[in-house]
Amino acid sequence: MTNLDRAALAPVSIRTTPAAERLHFGIISLIAFLTLVDLFAAQAILPSLQRQFAVSRATMGLAANASTLGMAVAGLAVGIFGRSLDRRNGISISLTLLAVPTALLAVTQDIMLFAGLRVAQGLCMATAFTLSMAYLAEHYPADRATGALAAYITGNVASNLFGRTLSAWVADTGGLSINFLTFAVLNLAGAALVWTTLKRTEHIMPNRQMRSINGSWRCVLGNRGLQSMLAVGFLILFVFIGTYTYVNFRLVELGLSSMQLGLVYFVFLPSLFTTPLGGVISRRLGAAPAITLTLFVAILGLIALLSSGLAVVLSGLALIAVGTFLAQALVTGQVGHIADIEKAAASGAYLASYYTGGLFGSLVVGQIYDHLGWSFCVLALVLTLVIAILMTLPLRTEPQTIKSDYRNGHETALPKSSGRTHP
Repeated sequence: MTNLDRAALAPVSIRTTPAAERLHFGIISLIAFLTLVDLFAAQAILPSLQRQFAVSRATMGLAANASTLGMAVAGLAVGIFGRSLDRRNGISISLTLLAVPTALLAVTQDIMLFAGLRVAQGLCMATAFTLSMAYLAEHYPADRATGALAAYITGNVASNLFGRTLSAWVADTGGLSINFLTFAVLNLAGAALVWTTLKRTEHIMPNRQMRSINGSWRCVLGNRGLQSMLAVGFLILFVFIGTYTYVNFRLVELGLSSMQLGLVYFVFLPSLFTTPLGGVISRRLGAAPAITLTLFVAILGLIALLSSGLAVVLSGLALIAVGTFLAQALVTGQVGHIADIEKAAASGAYLASYYTGGLFGSLVVGQIYDHLGWSFCVLALVLTLVIAILMTLPLRTEPQTIKSDYRNGHETALPKSSGRTHP
């Protein structure tokens, strides 16, 4: 077994060296990158896709972001049925299947089929994403889980940056068909990486507990702290999708070419360095103040988008990326913190809410842009983040953790300070 394998497979209960942990977190980030690289890559070539399919901006934006519908559906399904799935096998199979609709996008000429294939991509990506979140939450103690999840979100940041840049470059040099085939190859590389580095997991819950699924979901969705995190997740991706989908058209109005649009996404580069700090910020400030701070940073970035100066707009996009990615890392960690046992259900509920927000963001902001213009889009996005900040207020009270009572076959919500229970 290689040193890479030992680092990747080391049980979290064993104290690892800082170097080994950095290597492990690097693998987690790379898996996240290859899992989500398809999600937003289409946004970088949205003007080219609009010309190819000859549809409106709102229609093309909705079709390109139809993957979020698949993400929401799959996240919920995995939350319901995923408790007995082997995490490694499920992630690897999902990424293998993801290559199929990705490759088919290279040959479709129909906008409805394009949207359908994007939904299929979302189903595969969300299955892998939800199982990965559950894997990390289950394999790390509370003091390291936020760091591991922040590493995963950092990979998400990288997929936004390099995925968009790669998509713009390949589409500009080789065409749209070669672009999608390239991403299909990346999907298969992700499946191979998961298979060779992640540890195979046992069934997380005994089969006899499958009868309590309805009770588990009532407990998960009945937790006030988790409800607020689901709402904040919805609003974060609403803003993120609404901004980075339609800002492309604004940047074209400012005179940028298709290739230059790809370079614009280097605004995500600062987030590669700030997102891993999510765990530190959460420990020092607390969950609610930390999320509020990061969302306020994103609001400042949105205000900058009202400028007609390219440098100011790019600075605003960088601030939005820093704020929303940090907020996502903090909220994701908080979901795993609240759901002490029902992590698959909580992760599935969060992912369903999160990506539903993205779908609504692409729909609503596109309509505002087509009918009222860019300034009204920015105003709507600012108001959305203000609402998200207000939704963090329940976290200022003592958080509740979801625990399972295996003797009675149902779940209860207990104070986090009461300690961790195991089956």
